[in-house]
Amino acid sequence: QVQIVESGGGLVQPGGSLRLSCEVSAIFFRLHDMGWYRQAPGKQRELVATITDTNTTHYVDFVKGRFTISRDTAKKTVYLQMNSLKPDDTAVYYCNLGGRPPHEYTTWGQGTQVTVSS
Repeated sequence: QVQIVESGGGLVQPGGSLRLSCEVSAIFFRLHDMGWYRQAPGKQRELVATITDTNTTHYVDFVKGRFTISRDTAKKTVYLQMNSLKPDDTAVYYCNLGGRPPHEYTTWGQGTQVTVSS
């Protein structure tokens, strides 16, 4: 069974940066597209960014130019570099294999909390 462990969250001031990590135990990690998602209090989980097995990236409009998704195949890890953070970025951040719409998943990791506040 695939295990996913997210880390790197924390409390940061507006305008600050964080780098999230997602370690994946999948045997064929290099063949999977990956996605970062987030869920703010009282809101549905939403897709933030995806990266394909060939490192093509896609971002939703509200993070374009601020967030960067990347992957290290040797470490089976996906990263999300978040810059110019805003209070609206406050959420629990998750990753998952495939980069599909969040409603298509039944299993998630524990996520990592990101709080942007002064």
